[in-house]
Amino acid sequence: MAEWEPMPTEWRRALAVVAHPDDLEYGVSGAIAKWTDEGREVSYLLATHGEAGIDALDPADSAEVREREQRAAADAVGVSTVEFLEHRDGVIEYGPALRRDIVAGIRRHRPELVLTINHRDTWGGTAWNTPDHRAVGRATLDACGDAGNRWIFTELIDDGLLPWDGVRWVAVAATSSPTHAVDVSDTVERAVRSLLAHRTYVESISDESPEDYCRSVQDAATGAGAEQFGGVPAVAFELFAR
Repeated sequence: MAEWEPMPTEWRRALAVVAHPDDLEYGVSGAIAKWTDEGREVSYLLATHGEAGIDALDPADSAEVREREQRAAADAVGVSTVEFLEHRDGVIEYGPALRRDIVAGIRRHRPELVLTINHRDTWGGTAWNTPDHRAVGRATLDACGDAGNRWIFTELIDDGLLPWDGVRWVAVAATSSPTHAVDVSDTVERAVRSLLAHRTYVESISDESPEDYCRSVQDAATGAGAEQFGGVPAVAFELFAR
């Protein structure tokens, strides 16, 4: 089994693009905390407000709760910029509208590194991925190329969003084919706190205490592949270079 390589460090700005509040807190936030500690700038772009994620809450109420919890989760790992698009939770459609919105985010933030989560049909084996994750992950990969092409989504130029062809890497988390990783030995506790910020959501999906649930999630996310990365807690990514 091949060992993972360290993630590139020759970058200053990253943009994380995901479908829902909490997507980044299921493992990735430990790496983000390490990067912000190093003085790097990380921004979040979420396709939805996660309004369909809590069965007991009306979507309008859920959207308010989940946005508030996501901002608290981001703050726990040093992220101050959290933007929400207006795509509908559960029925995100891959296509030009989604790509355009992500391109706009890339042109606004001008990252060298873009993060997203698994865009494939499964989580590995027969564990089926959700339509929202597949759509957003795939659109993010495509948008990194679109962002540098002035003849795609020309209306964005009219809005002052000039082409940005500076994305050097796209890092996909929660993949069954990881290639690189980040040592999160010093930031696991903050990753636990970032997931715990989603308390309302966590309480809706688990009978465990939120503290125990968040701890077990982070231990699983950062410990599963430690043997491939020097035996330390690590967040793994599949890295696509551009």
